[in-house]
Amino acid sequence: MTGPLPRSAEVWLARTAVALEVLLGVGALAGGAALMLGPRGEILPLPVSALEGSPFDAYFWPGLILFVVLGLGPIVAADLARRRHPIAPLATCAVGIALLVWLAVEIAIVGFSMTPPLQPLYLILGAVITAVGIAWARRRAQPSGIEA
Repeated sequence: MTGPLPRSAEVWLARTAVALEVLLGVGALAGGAALMLGPRGEILPLPVSALEGSPFDAYFWPGLILFVVLGLGPIVAADLARRRHPIAPLATCAVGIALLVWLAVEIAIVGFSMTPPLQPLYLILGAVITAVGIAWARRRAQPSGIEA
């Protein structure tokens, strides 16, 4: 039988959102900074030729987008989750969806890669963050006072 989640489940969802968003945010801040500071693969060994067919001729702009959207965005969402702000579940969903969209575009432009297996790991992370946000939003939508 399914029913509304107890209060402790909402706390768990919020804490999980914070942990996953901080993990994503810190990694994206570092990766975005490395791409901006070494836009031709000077820091991260990425061939510029991988950008063929994209609107970019170097990694600066993708690095800036990564830094802002998937770096700063999840850090802001994590702070909202930490404070249990009313829009935190929506922000968590937005972060997960943004990561999935980023990966879909990346795979469409540069292709799927298993070396290293970052794309599959981040696809899983994006799906989990999205699922946490949805579960949390559903929990918030439950009438108060109903406990399982």
